[in-house]
Amino acid sequence: MTNDGDTDALYHESEKATLHRSLNRLRDAVRWKLEGLDEEQARRPMTPSGTSLLGLVKHLASVEYGWFVQSFGREVEPLWFDPYTDEDMTAGPEETTEQIIAFYGRARTAADHVITELPLDALGHPAWRKHSVSLRWVLAHLIAETARHAGHMDIVRELIDGAAGDHRPSEA
Repeated sequence: MTNDGDTDALYHESEKATLHRSLNRLRDAVRWKLEGLDEEQARRPMTPSGTSLLGLVKHLASVEYGWFVQSFGREVEPLWFDPYTDEDMTAGPEETTEQIIAFYGRARTAADHVITELPLDALGHPAWRKHSVSLRWVLAHLIAETARHAGHMDIVRELIDGAAGDHRPSEA
């Protein structure tokens, strides 16, 4: 468990603040999983399906842009890959760790603007769905999606160099 400012106020935040804090904690774990690795380690496929740390981060960035930004009518940066195929789950030879980490950072910032600006009951309209979604639903969905992939990343990272857990050892 991390010490992320454990105060009484932390446990009594608004629903939106609690959801956003939960998502941020998972995002930080995702980002940490790439720290200290070289380019080869970050992109190394570690499963028969080709799962790599870098591919998972690229996917999560794409997902944040789609669900938070595009669904709520905000502008998404031009993507250099097709997010509706496996291209968002793999890092191509021309893509660097630095590029994908920066992409994830921009997606996170764009998503945070939506989260900050809109109420939880605001409705978004994903282009790939026939129904609208509330910001509350998207936050819950992205917490689950990010947690799922952070778990994958934890296993992949442990296979690469033995590092495991949801936070840096110095944050214990």
